[in-house]
Amino acid sequence: MTVKKVGVVGAGMMGAEIAFTFALAGHPVLLNDTSEDSLSTAMDRLKSILDKGVEKNRYSEEQRENTLANLRTTTDLKTFSDRDFIIEAVFENKDVKGSIYTKLDNICKDECIIASNTSTLPITVLASFVKPERRPYFLGTHFFSPVSRMKLVEVIPALETSEEIFEEVMGLCRNAEKEPIRVKDVAGFAVNRLLHAFFIEAVRLVEEEVATPEDIDIACRLGLGHPVGPFDLMDIVTNNLSLQVQEILHDAYGPRFLPRPRMKQMVEAGYNGRKAGKGWRVK
Repeated sequence: MTVKKVGVVGAGMMGAEIAFTFALAGHPVLLNDTSEDSLSTAMDRLKSILDKGVEKNRYSEEQRENTLANLRTTTDLKTFSDRDFIIEAVFENKDVKGSIYTKLDNICKDECIIASNTSTLPITVLASFVKPERRPYFLGTHFFSPVSRMKLVEVIPALETSEEIFEEVMGLCRNAEKEPIRVKDVAGFAVNRLLHAFFIEAVRLVEEEVATPEDIDIACRLGLGHPVGPFDLMDIVTNNLSLQVQEILHDAYGPRFLPRPRMKQMVEAGYNGRKAGKGWRVK
């Protein structure tokens, strides 16, 4: 099978940039969300990425025009009936995702591959929402934000994922100039388990007054060579999402991923980072 037509469900920051990535690679892409306003906002953001990329000689004018020509939007999932590969990138909730898979399972052609961009939920559990015949075509593709710049994709086969389909998706990611790695189907996969252990310890250091969030970020940038510190990063990805991931990891692995009290306080008080206008570093 040769994948040509791509669909992305969810036009938030992740979904929009996943759609952008495959459109840039030459695939006709349909981007879906529940409202026209969300889709319009997403397209404006993608046009801005392209415009800035052209200014900085990251993309040519031809790439800009071709990418935009490859992107279409829709609020109707039924238009996904001709897609070869669909990536779901909606809210990190099993039942929300599951309802989408059930709809897609009844809309899509038999050989359509369905992937989840979940960052924590086990893929085999998510695959249970589709019919047994579809499960060999179901897997996880965890992209990293901002998708337009970050190369890594964790590709996660479920219990029944076909090895041929897994290799097909690995190839698709490489063709889109990403670097895919194979990761076992466990809660949090690989990167988020490392990242949130790091976040939790960073918050513990602040609770113990070892150092301030600002100084810990400086230490990680200058001492560890990280491009961004943990508190800046939590403000970018939002604290409520970080807390949600840590609660999932805590349920799966126990005390080592127990969210810190300060993190819970921040979320309950609405200090969710850049989107909220206040967070660890955003004042």
